[in-house]
Amino acid sequence: MSIAENVEMVRGRIRAACGRSGRRTEDVLLVAVSKTVPAEFIRQAYATGIRDFGENRVQEAAAKRSELSELAATWHLIGHLQSNKAKLACQLFDWVESIDSLRIGDRINQFAGAGGRKLPVLLEVNLGEEASKFGAEEAEVMRLAEAIGRLEALELRGLMTLPPFFEDPEKVRPYFRRLRQLARHIEAQNLSGVSMRELSMGMSHDFEIAVEEGATIVRVGTAIFGSRQ
Repeated sequence: MSIAENVEMVRGRIRAACGRSGRRTEDVLLVAVSKTVPAEFIRQAYATGIRDFGENRVQEAAAKRSELSELAATWHLIGHLQSNKAKLACQLFDWVESIDSLRIGDRINQFAGAGGRKLPVLLEVNLGEEASKFGAEEAEVMRLAEAIGRLEALELRGLMTLPPFFEDPEKVRPYFRRLRQLARHIEAQNLSGVSMRELSMGMSHDFEIAVEEGATIVRVGTAIFGSRQ
C-alpha cells in the first residue's frame, strides 16, 4: 500500500475508535513518527494533509528540517533529550513531548526563553517502570508538574507515555487508563501554569485502544511508513 493509502486507513481506524468511545475525530491529533524515514516519504505524508511529525533524535531531525524547509510542518520531539542537545532541540522542535526531569525542563526553559519562545511540552511518564525506557516515575509526576509549571518559557499541556509492549494490544488499556486518571488528578490540583488537556499515547500497534481511553495525540509510524529498515 502507498503512504497515502496507509494514512487514509489510519484515519479511518481513528474515526472508528472515536465513534466507539463517543469522541470527536477532530479532538485526536495524528502525529506521523518519521524517525529513520527518508525525506521523500515525509513529503508524501505531508501531501495527504498530515502536518505533525515526530522525531526521536535531535541530530536526525536537524538534517531533515534542512532538507524539508519548504514544508509548513509542526515537529514533535518524542525521544529522550540529552541536556547537551537542549539548545538545538529548542531551535528545531515546536513541541517537546519527553520532559522527564526538572533538569531537562530547566535546560529547555533556558534556551526557549532566550529565543523568546513559549514552548509546549508534555511530561513523559514511565508507567511500566521499565529500566529500558525513559520517563518520570508515576509517584514523582505531581511534583514535576508543579515545578515545570513555574518555568516561564514552557507551557505544560499534559502527559505522554510509552507503555510496555504486548502482542495483544488490549493488555495496554490499563496503562492508558492510568495516564488519563493521573492527568485528571493533576488537573484537579489547579497548579499554576499547568494544563492536562493533552494525552499523547498510542502507537501503530495500539493507537485505537489509546483513542478509546482518551488520547488526544497518537504517534503512528509503521502503520503509515511501513516497517523501518
